[in-house]
Amino acid sequence: MKWEHAVKSFNNYNTLERGLAENSIKAYARDLRKLILWLEENDVELPADRLETQHLREFIYHMAKEINPRSQARLISSLKAFFKYLVLENYRETNPMDLLESPKTPRKLPDTLSLEEIDNLITHIDRSTAEGERNRAILETLYSCGLRVSELTSLKISDLFFDEGFVKVTGKGNKQRFVPISPYTIKVINLYKNEIRTHVNVDPKFTDTLFLNRRGKGLTRAMIFHIIKQLAIKAGLKKSISPHTFRHSFATHLLENGADLRSIQIMLGHESITTTEIYMHVDRSHLAQVMEKHHPRA
Repeated sequence: MKWEHAVKSFNNYNTLERGLAENSIKAYARDLRKLILWLEENDVELPADRLETQHLREFIYHMAKEINPRSQARLISSLKAFFKYLVLENYRETNPMDLLESPKTPRKLPDTLSLEEIDNLITHIDRSTAEGERNRAILETLYSCGLRVSELTSLKISDLFFDEGFVKVTGKGNKQRFVPISPYTIKVINLYKNEIRTHVNVDPKFTDTLFLNRRGKGLTRAMIFHIIKQLAIKAGLKKSISPHTFRHSFATHLLENGADLRSIQIMLGHESITTTEIYMHVDRSHLAQVMEKHHPRA
C-alpha cells in the first residue's frame, strides 16, 4: 500500500467517519509526513502495510532528540491511530505501534487570569473605535462562555438564542452544545451587533458570521491571538496569555465559586470528565469550605 494512498485514506476516514476538526486532521498528516521523510532519508523502502516495529522505534528515537516529551506523546498517538486504521481496514493484520509506549508527560496546569486582570484588560480597550467595541464583545464572549478560539470565530448570528439565554456552539468534530450566556454579555454583543456590525460592508459568504473584520469577512484565529497579545501589552500584563486563557479562567472561576465538575464539563464541551478535572489542581482553597458546608461531621 503506497504511502500517498494510505495517508489520503486516513485523512478521509478522520474527516468523514470520525468527524475530527480540520486542525486535528492536519496535525495527523504533519506527523505522518515526518515519518515518510525519515524513511526516505534512511532508504527504508517499505510501504505502510509492511513497516515493522523496529523501524518505528528508530524513528521515534530519532525524533526524541528534536522534540519535547509532550510532542513525542502526540507523535506516538498519531502513529498509533494511523496503524490502527490500517488494521481496521484490513490493510494490516497487526499494529506495529502496540509495543511502543508514550513518554510520561506532566499535566500542565492552565494559566488563568483573575477577575481584576480581565477587567483591567477590557478597560484598556479603545471603545471610541468600531474595532474596540468589537474586541470588547470578543473578550466578554470568550470569558463568559468559555469558548475555544475556533468556536468564537465560527460563531454565527443564528447561533444566538438570547431570549432563552443560550448560545449554540460548534466544537471539535462539529459537535454542538448550548452554553448559558449572561444578560451583561448579551448586552455587550447586541451593542456590537446592532450598532457596529450593521455599518460593515459584509462579504456575502459571511452574512451570518457574528464577528467580522473591517473588510466584512470572518476573523482568523491568528487575528484573535494578535488582539489579545497587543491588549496585554497595553494593559501592562506580565503574563503570557492567549484566547485559551479566558477559557481556563472561565472554568477555574466557576469551580472556585462552587460549580460542579459535571456542569463545567458540559459547558466546556469536554468529552471526558478527566479533561475537566485538571481544574481541580488549580485552586483547592474552596474544598475546605465545601467540606465544612456539606459534610455531616464537619
